[in-house]
Amino acid sequence: MTKPVPPSWERLDADALLVARAITETLTTPVRELGAQAARELLASAPSDRPLTPLDRVEAVAVPTRSGRLRGRLYHPPGAPTEDLRPTLLYLHGGGFVLGTLDGVDEVCRAIAARSGWGVLSLEYRLSPEHPYPAALEDSIDALAWLRTSALDSGLDPDVIAVGGDSAGGSLAAALCLHLRDSGLPLPVSQVLVYPTVDDRFSTPSWTQFADAPLLTAADARWFWEQYIDPDNQGGVDQYAAPMKAASLRGLPPALILTAEVDPLRDDAEAYAERLRHDGVPTTAIRHSGVFHGFFTEVGVFAKTDVAIDDVARHLRGIAATHAASASPS
Repeated sequence: MTKPVPPSWERLDADALLVARAITETLTTPVRELGAQAARELLASAPSDRPLTPLDRVEAVAVPTRSGRLRGRLYHPPGAPTEDLRPTLLYLHGGGFVLGTLDGVDEVCRAIAARSGWGVLSLEYRLSPEHPYPAALEDSIDALAWLRTSALDSGLDPDVIAVGGDSAGGSLAAALCLHLRDSGLPLPVSQVLVYPTVDDRFSTPSWTQFADAPLLTAADARWFWEQYIDPDNQGGVDQYAAPMKAASLRGLPPALILTAEVDPLRDDAEAYAERLRHDGVPTTAIRHSGVFHGFFTEVGVFAKTDVAIDDVARHLRGIAATHAASASPS
């Protein structure tokens, strides 16, 4: 007997519905019941021998941080090396702070580099629950600091660095911008947040409306959050864990925020975009209809993935052009 399709699935386009059904057949036990290690083994992405976007240079790098050296991958945009320094995006993968690897975002990082002309540094930060908050944020802070000091060695511009990521990675990118602003440190030129985790109240309508969404249900999303926030943490949940808690978002870098229509996190991310605008931060928010959480990194699977990557590439090219214009002598 075929199980009934959840009501929210009726909003999915043909690509997304096909993938949702495949996920249901593969992921028969909710992630929250599998636990961190079993979920990592089941959902791990294998590296591709024939990537969809070949690049001339992809470097394995060891990123020094306060916790030791972390794995990273530096994607150089296509084209012959020039005397002009390239802008760079520090990319932080998703996975609910519990899952995620460099291989899982390899295709999307390649595509961003190829379409934007930016270098992309992908970081494999420490995961929860073994390393709860603020470990991943500390890794992100340290990776950005290292990138600023070492960029010139790779032909990258230390003054034109953006930060971004999907889901948990989007949360880390937003928190990184807040931390730098509050610390009086140089800000990234932009933040690219793809369906970011930004609030811990779980109270906006999408949490109920899409509680049974594919891949990330509301119950699993709460479980991921509980793994990230150590219950023994005496400091509680601050604005760097949940950026919506910040008293003000003024002074943050321009933002691009992408959301998926069928996603418990949708309304939180879109509310964050509204707050950014209200506080004077230039912000573009784009909702992709007919898809669910996780679509952005599935290159070659969803048609909307291609559109969303173009959104990011267009935004980054615009940021680079604006910076170049402001840096040119009048």
